[in-house]
Amino acid sequence: MAKWVGRCPDCGSWGSIEEVAVLAAVASRPGATAARGASMVPTSPATPISQINGTSTRAKPTGVPELDRVLGGGLVPGSVVLLAGEPGVGKSTLLLEVVHRWAQRDPQDRALYVTGEESAGQVRLRADRTNSVHERVFLAAESDLATVFGHVEQVRPTLLIVDSVQTMLAADVEGVVGGVTQVRAITSALTSLAKSSGIPVLLIGHVTKDGAVAGPRALEHLVDVVLHFEGDKHSTLRMVRGVKNRFGAADEVGCFELREDGIECVSDPSGLFLHHRDDTVPGTAVTVTMDGKRPLLGEVQALVATSHNPSPRRAVSGMDSARVSMVLAVLERRCGVKVSDKEVYAATVGGMRLTEPSADLALAVAVASAFKDAALPPGVVVLGEVGLAGEVRRVTGVDRRLAEAKRLGFTHAVVPRDSGTPPAGMRATEVTNLGEALRVLPRA
Repeated sequence: MAKWVGRCPDCGSWGSIEEVAVLAAVASRPGATAARGASMVPTSPATPISQINGTSTRAKPTGVPELDRVLGGGLVPGSVVLLAGEPGVGKSTLLLEVVHRWAQRDPQDRALYVTGEESAGQVRLRADRTNSVHERVFLAAESDLATVFGHVEQVRPTLLIVDSVQTMLAADVEGVVGGVTQVRAITSALTSLAKSSGIPVLLIGHVTKDGAVAGPRALEHLVDVVLHFEGDKHSTLRMVRGVKNRFGAADEVGCFELREDGIECVSDPSGLFLHHRDDTVPGTAVTVTMDGKRPLLGEVQALVATSHNPSPRRAVSGMDSARVSMVLAVLERRCGVKVSDKEVYAATVGGMRLTEPSADLALAVAVASAFKDAALPPGVVVLGEVGLAGEVRRVTGVDRRLAEAKRLGFTHAVVPRDSGTPPAGMRATEVTNLGEALRVLPRA
């Protein structure tokens, strides 16, 4: 039975109880079960999807083309994006470029950059070095979440950056800074802010030693987009890789080059992974890998040397060592390329990582070329997965791979059988096994 309550049983305050209309319990309806409980009157009625205006949620470009490519066109109003990466990879530099371009695009736009790891002076020094100073970019060195909300009310930005979510503190939530409880509560509060105000929020996150996003797993479920910022400390190449994206493809990749004066987009990264020279040398082969939906040319280099040790050395860089060992075993067993008593070194050019099986055939050809000391002719690109029986299997996206190779001047492709018609001006040789591939290639 409903009755009047003057005092709240939880907080003890008088006159704070508000009447809310509640529908009759579903269980009281004919044919309904009591397990379903009661229903609440909705505050707003359900709307036919055809009557919902989708123009207000269209993505707005950030002004950084490679980042927009991964985001699916730009930042959607009210979205929350998590950018995770190792310390020093360039996350803060990238987002400084984002807020600078954001403020430049429209006089009505302003960006608020909240840093909990550095002082405002340190961020200003980096902005001076990267030429990212703009009058509509606001800085706040703050780690208290309530104060951050106060800055948002004062500045009224159209873009909010929080660097980083693990350094923020919610005073009314138990737990240490960066702990599971704190990170979950802070992310939930910032997500609610984004959804209610329409302000896109970019969060910087830390990663563990295994490369995973630090914090609770629920953190990745709360946000709309998860991006990983990757890069080798010995290389200037940086990649933003989409892991989760509610507004676009989740397997896109954006390429950047980190310099002393900032970070720049690399719209054509294939040239970074090729060693440009007039003539080929023994032990090299070029392949095309698919990084997400993006075809990238990569060069595999191999060196076979005489060994005086009972256990010859195997050194691998940029590839899966287990995959390299398998290809070496297939070469020796199926093609008579005896390398079991040789030292074998295999590497990629430019810090590229070749992880998909489509690079197997290029690796095998490079090792055979180094073993016989015979260079492949220029203009040849090699694609295919190698099986334990020595067969060459088909790979996905051959048309896109060959189109990229043709654009960069390659004229001959060695591909698995039934790979389709090559682009105009390119000759394709189809092979069924590794022995055919080595016979087809001149001097290999």
